[in-house]
This record gives sequence, structure tokens and C-alpha cells, in this order.
Amino acid sequence: MADKKDYYEVLGVDKDATQKQVKDAYRRLARKLHPDVNPDPSAAEKFKEVGEAYSVLSDNEKRAQYDRFGHAAFQPGAQPGAGGYGGGMTIDFEDLFGPAGAGGAGGAGGFGDIFEDLFGGAMGGARAGRARTARRGADLQFVIDLSLEEAAKGVKRELRYRRHVTCTTCNGSGGAPGTQPTTCPVCGGRGVVGQTRGFMTFRQTCPKCHGTGQVNSVACSECQGNGVVDKEEVLPVKIPPGVDTNSRVRYEAMGEAGLNSGPPGDLYIIARVAEHDFFVRKGDNLYAEIPITIYEAALGAKIKVPTLISGTTTVTVPAGASTGEQITLKGKGIPHLRGWGSGDQIVQLKVVTPSGLSKEQRKLFEQLKDLDKLDVRRHLKSRTG
Repeated sequence: MADKKDYYEVLGVDKDATQKQVKDAYRRLARKLHPDVNPDPSAAEKFKEVGEAYSVLSDNEKRAQYDRFGHAAFQPGAQPGAGGYGGGMTIDFEDLFGPAGAGGAGGAGGFGDIFEDLFGGAMGGARAGRARTARRGADLQFVIDLSLEEAAKGVKRELRYRRHVTCTTCNGSGGAPGTQPTTCPVCGGRGVVGQTRGFMTFRQTCPKCHGTGQVNSVACSECQGNGVVDKEEVLPVKIPPGVDTNSRVRYEAMGEAGLNSGPPGDLYIIARVAEHDFFVRKGDNLYAEIPITIYEAALGAKIKVPTLISGTTTVTVPAGASTGEQITLKGKGIPHLRGWGSGDQIVQLKVVTPSGLSKEQRKLFEQLKDLDKLDVRRHLKSRTG
């Protein structure tokens, strides 16, 4: 036995490791070394060593014997009660890796998906079997395209879609009315089936009855035993004012049917707002660039400016305005989705210099230049010398 590795060393844990630490170590190594995942020829032997170590250290009685007598505790002739290692082990992967894992949906680091691939959906069946009591239906979501005007004003649409609803003939049981379920012929009513691979026996939830141990003797003619039927829905959709791209509107219980009297999922309408050819949206504020003449900029003026949802409004351009100067129109932006009021519209002025001057216009501009004593670059003289 001198060449047999220490079980704690094989799993990479300390001798005072908790059962959770032992299980976690086995999970990590089993995923890495399983022959169906790891093509390295040495992986199969290492996987066997890991399985042997786990079968001993995960059993409190065997572990105590191993701590006292080492590998000799499991050899022929060992004292009674040593709990000899019989060269094989039975693993319930549903128990070991969990129906959804410690990290929530998706399993412990993806173990459920890996073993589902390896063993033909066994883990998927195991998860389903554990969760058959009152499981909530899946949520549905649809994207609705909106113009910026529709997003600002709100809009009503009609959505047509298909979903699964609980069969009213069998009330979701899948069995014909008046019939009783019978013992599952695959698992004999146990709810689990076993599969041997090499030295290991894998136990999985029965794929026929999903762990209930019973099957319908006669399938419901309406849903063909599925418990749900396909239905087209026509849903009036009301998009409130103020939505933006990725805003969601929730319709409770309008998603997929639940299982075993579980509640249905919800329906989510997700907004996708198109860019506008004039206005730029930033939060609930709108920005618009408005051109003005050099005369309006110099003398000041009252000009008409379009708004998104309330027509045109009059804006006062102050005398001496420059390009980039902003004028705020309070409350002319996008309505606040959650709360009262609206954002603002920011008017950004852009002074347009005339070109293609006639001789008379050029003469007048030269006269204005001679009259203008303003030195607009006086602050640069110290820098230019």
C-alpha cells in the first residue's frame, strides 16, 4: 500500500476539512478530470482516484476508520466495522451538484450543463424532478420600436403573440379527465434510475416521470399529456410617455404557463427608441441647434423654434449672441417617466455668416468694419508678442 496516495492529498484538502470542503474539492476535480471531458489518457486514472477518495472522505464512518488505520482499513482482513471500499461507488449527481447550485440558476459553476451533455439529459431531468411542485412559468419579452415623438407622448399598440397556457380540460395534469395516474414503468415508482459507468454508478431522476414515480394512464386529448396548450393572445399595449430605449413595461401573468399549478410568468415590452433627425435626447432633456443670421445675432431678435410635442414657440435671441450660446425652454423636453413634469429643451444658437456678397453688401460690411472699434483678439496680444 506504499504506492497508494493519501486521500486528503488526492482531493487537495486538509485533514480537518469540513464535509462541504470535501464535496467542493470533488466537484472541482470531477469536472476537470472526467474522461468524457478530459482527453488526457491519465485523466481516467486520476478521476478514479478522486472518486475513491471522495467515497471514503464523504462518509463520516469510513473517514474515521481511514484517519485511524489509513488504507489498511479497507483491505481484506481489516477489522469489522471498517466499512471496506468495495471498488465502486454510487453518486447522486443531483445531490452532489444541486438542482441549481449554490450560485443560483445555472448550477454550481455549470456542473448541471456538463453532466447533462455527458449523460444524455440526466441532470436536466434531475433538476426538473426536484422542481415539479408549483414551478413558475417563464417570462416572455418583446421589443417595440418607437419614434422619439411616440416615446414622448406615449402610444397604444396591439400585440399579437403565442404562449402556452394551462390546459383547462385536465387542469394541467396531462391526464384524461376521470383517469388515475399509474406507477412509472421505467423506475418502478422510485422516481430515480441508475446507470453504471466503470466503477461508478450514477443515479438520476427518472426521465419518464420526472421523479414523481407516476405517469398518466391515459393522456389528455386536448394537450396530448403536456398539461399546456398553445394559445394566440391579442394584448392592447399602452406605452406611457417618457420611455427610453430599454425601458420595460410589465404585464403580470401574461407569460408562459406554470407547472403543477405554479403561477404563469410575466410579459415584458421593451422599448427601442429611434434617433431623431433634429432633436438629440440626453436623459429627459432635448437639444436642438437653431441657425440665426449675423444680423439677428448682432441686433437681437425674436424667432420661431420647433418643439417636439407642443408645436412652435417664440424665443428671444439676445443682442450680441454668439455661436454655441444656449437658451433653455423649461418643460419642453421629455416627460419624466417616474414622476411629475418634463425635462427641458436646450436651444443651441449657431450664427450663420453670409457668403456670396454683392458689391453693395460688401461695401456696407466694410463701412461697418470701419465703424466697429471692438478688438476681439486683444486678449491674445500678450501671447503673440
